[in-house]
Amino acid sequence: MSLRTKFILFAVVVHGLLAAMAYFLLQQNKILFLGMELLVLGSIIITVQLYSAFFKPLNLIRAGIESIRDKDFSTKFVRVGQPELDELVDVYNRMIDQLRQERVAQAEKHYLLEKITQASPAGIILLDFDNYIASINPAAERYLNLPAKELTGKPLAALPDAWAQELTQVQTGQPHTFRMNGIRTYRAHRAQFIDRGFQRYFILIEELTEAIIKNERQAYEKVIRMMSHEVNNSTGAINSILDSVQYYTPQIDEEHREDFTYALQVAIDRNKNLSRFMANFADVVRLPAPNKKPVNVQDLLQRLERLMQSQLELRHISFCLKAPAEPLLIPMDEQQMEQALLNILKNAMEAVKQDGHIWVELQQQPLQLIITDDGEGIPEHVRPQLFTPFFSTKETGQGIGLTMIREILLSHGYTFSLETNQKGLTLFTINLL
Repeated sequence: MSLRTKFILFAVVVHGLLAAMAYFLLQQNKILFLGMELLVLGSIIITVQLYSAFFKPLNLIRAGIESIRDKDFSTKFVRVGQPELDELVDVYNRMIDQLRQERVAQAEKHYLLEKITQASPAGIILLDFDNYIASINPAAERYLNLPAKELTGKPLAALPDAWAQELTQVQTGQPHTFRMNGIRTYRAHRAQFIDRGFQRYFILIEELTEAIIKNERQAYEKVIRMMSHEVNNSTGAINSILDSVQYYTPQIDEEHREDFTYALQVAIDRNKNLSRFMANFADVVRLPAPNKKPVNVQDLLQRLERLMQSQLELRHISFCLKAPAEPLLIPMDEQQMEQALLNILKNAMEAVKQDGHIWVELQQQPLQLIITDDGEGIPEHVRPQLFTPFFSTKETGQGIGLTMIREILLSHGYTFSLETNQKGLTLFTINLL
């Protein structure tokens, strides 16, 4: 039973007794009856005043509670001239002002944090209390190559295979650096914050690719220039000496002349190979900035197909080119891109066994060039090393091919990837945007 109901019942009972006494006095003494009537009337007036005095603050409190429950912090009460009630009004108004200020400040901070998160170049994955993905920012969408709506509400294990494998092993407070598709290098941090009294986590993903490639390029350019200078100086002097020694060949006894000539030729050939070896490295360093002009990509691919036709037929490799009927004119350095695509196709051909297949597909939506082969695939332990300068799995390889491909594509501003999918097919994808 509420306090209001108890008060009303008490007033009804009291005044009912007074009314009964007034009726009894009516029988005995009319003067006392009139006095009793005045007493009852005064009591009713006083009771009404007390009711208003007691319950007006309660109504005020109830109205304030309803405003707070509705999150309406703009409603304030006016003083009524009653000291006790005015004191309550002042306390409520100060509380509402403080709540409104805190709410505005919180909303401004939340808006600022949301804007910073959306504009951040680093990927941010926000997790809920159950460690499921609550939201991701645009940078994380680009890294994962998936829209936020497809990831929200899912665990980290539901991310694309490589991302799931790397991000699920990130420990709180321990940065984790990893490489995707052999070219994109990332560093992930896992941290925590308090939300409504409970711990929540977020994962911050930073891309280090450009900084690492810049540092790598500066390092190997300096080394190659130094090596090239020393080797060229040596080979130049040796070539001069060997050419001079050839004049003495007729003076050698016939018995030893053949061995002398053979040994001399071996030295000359080896010297030329060494010069050619250093020239290949120097070509990577001397790669000029691309001179972009509109190029018909279909014609470029058909020209490469004709160039490799004899080697493909010799190894019984099927080559399938799929491209749009209408010409696609894309700004690029034709000579550099021809060299890069030729290296990619040669790598694919070397990976394919006899009677294998190579598929080249040029897409418009999205604008991509995909070179696929059904070769042996990329071993798991090799994938993180792809596109590392001068890394090669071949016994006699120099690791120049993929390095040059990387430099050409990056200088054009093209993103790319090299991976073996679950079907065992190896795809080299170039985004021509």
